[in-house]
Amino acid sequence: MDESLAHWLRLREEADWAARSAALTYAIAAAVPNTGTLHVLDLATGTGSNLRFLCERLPSPQRWLLVDRSPDLLGLVRARTEEWATARDYEVRPSATGFSIRAERLSCVVETRQMDLNALDDATLFEGRHLVTASALLDLVSDGWIKTLAAHCRAVEAAALFTITYDGRSSCDPAEPEDDLVRELMNEHQHRDKGLGGPAAGPDAMAAAERAFEDIGYVVRADASDWVMGPDAREFQRELIDGWAQAAREQQPDAAAAIADWRTRRLAHVDAGRSRITVGHHDLAAWPRRD
Repeated sequence: MDESLAHWLRLREEADWAARSAALTYAIAAAVPNTGTLHVLDLATGTGSNLRFLCERLPSPQRWLLVDRSPDLLGLVRARTEEWATARDYEVRPSATGFSIRAERLSCVVETRQMDLNALDDATLFEGRHLVTASALLDLVSDGWIKTLAAHCRAVEAAALFTITYDGRSSCDPAEPEDDLVRELMNEHQHRDKGLGGPAAGPDAMAAAERAFEDIGYVVRADASDWVMGPDAREFQRELIDGWAQAAREQQPDAAAAIADWRTRRLAHVDAGRSRITVGHHDLAAWPRRD
């Protein structure tokens, strides 16, 4: 496993949670069944951030299936959930296929499964699910992948919640002359094939998802979920700037010197405690129309 990815997922969890749309979380909680056990599928779960955010906000009891192609990231889910649970005085118990979370008003059974989601061709993955969800995923998958995802949700009449989808917007303060260039190159880079169905939808993913779920007759709601990072978020900003610079260099190698100079100036703003960065994201909730 790339340890830097695990570190990045830990670092961004707080920012993701702060950015997520409360209105859409409430809407999806109202749209799913509130009697019996709620069955949830979490795609590209990483280290389980989406589980930890949603389990307290959805009707209980719950059964979750967490799917990711990285066995190493899945191997961190229980440990990170135990850290989270300890702070809340919840109980986490291991099981043969995962673990369970217990609290006064929460009963959650969690199974983890390693699998490649490139084709999304296993319909059994969706059988019996009331909610299909993912965080920070849709901008990495292809337009065709999103359409297939919507069709699977329609087939089982599952609600859907997809959060922290990058939409191509970003702004930095203080501004630097190359900010627009780096953003444009990064957005181009986002369209590269990420191994999830072909060239990625990138900044167009939210529009693609809205179309896909509207086309199958779902009620669709979207809301902004921007990261807003102030001067105190120094480590987060440094990681973000480094990622932008790397993507921009890969997209336009002959601009490497200018990008490196931009990175140096941007990091100097961070170190001086004067940097503010906003990154545009959107959340999307969708559920079957019930006339």
